[in-house]
Amino acid sequence: MSDTYLKLTAYFGERQRVGSQFVAEAMLDLFAERNIATSVMLRGIASFGPRHIIRSDQSLTLSEDPPVAVVGVDTETAVTALLDDVIGMTTRGLITLERARLMTGDLAATPIPDGGDSVKLTIYVGRRRRVDGAPALYAVCDLLHRHHFAGASVFLGVDGTAGGRRRRAHFFSRNIDVPLMIVAVGTGEQARQVLPQLGSLMDRPLVTIERMQVCKRDGKLIARPPALPAVDDRGREVRQKLMVYTSEATLHDGVPIHRALIRRLWESGTASGATVLRGIWGFHGDHEPHGDKLIQFGRQVPVTTIIVDTPDSIARSFDIVEEVTGTHGLVTCEMVPALLMLDGGRRQGSLDLADYRY
Repeated sequence: MSDTYLKLTAYFGERQRVGSQFVAEAMLDLFAERNIATSVMLRGIASFGPRHIIRSDQSLTLSEDPPVAVVGVDTETAVTALLDDVIGMTTRGLITLERARLMTGDLAATPIPDGGDSVKLTIYVGRRRRVDGAPALYAVCDLLHRHHFAGASVFLGVDGTAGGRRRRAHFFSRNIDVPLMIVAVGTGEQARQVLPQLGSLMDRPLVTIERMQVCKRDGKLIARPPALPAVDDRGREVRQKLMVYTSEATLHDGVPIHRALIRRLWESGTASGATVLRGIWGFHGDHEPHGDKLIQFGRQVPVTTIIVDTPDSIARSFDIVEEVTGTHGLVTCEMVPALLMLDGGRRQGSLDLADYRY
């Protein structure tokens, strides 16, 4: 199956509550109840938002209220039906909608956009899925690396759903069934070659494909983010997203790149917010796949910094990103057709989908 779907992503503090529940718990209960195709909750390691409070893996604020990202993917009808409930339970946070193509079943028959565009593949798989006796994430990353993808990062969810069934982690268990999200960056031709092999590796994998642009690779500038208008022809706001893939062990001015980037963006005021997610395995460029084979956090794991904002703010933020990633990292840019920022009773933006071709 291949069709146009929507990806909903909500960014907020993990300890935010709605009634007697944490928001993340309530949101995933909603996704399970509505039988959403797939969803995953990821815990971040650094962030700041409109209130300009930094939460980082070096500060007490992270242990008090770490950032989380909850991602859900399904048809436009199914996701749109969630929006009022998701907005109603989120006091403070950021909600985005992005168009994606969801693929299941025979991946070899999936049409891939022609042309020179780069694409982002996101592969959703349970942690207990195995290939030749080893966790599937290793086989998938090796396959992507052999086909010279620009990079791939594996994120371990702490909660999620698959076909309406809840997959959550428990502190005193092995958590073998929690969801993994593998994000890979490559060309359309590379995706066309990989998808049939991916289907051979795993039975009925669930994959989304999205259009994006590679801006930097291994520190080398390829292209700046496209200069998009603030609104489309019907006046709906257009946003953009930068994703900065680096390694926790790689430094800028003596500190990990993600910490330096968060600090510089926060000090400059160019971005209204940013979130950092830590992976457990991955690669970028010609580097071999690496991380922590025991699925425990370590210094060699990949990290991804996400910045979503107006095209003007993204252009100014990219100047900082370019400087901090002068010799290392993979940087991509995507259009985000809808964004809503919530801060108590204040709202900024809209979840009406913009339509702009570039």
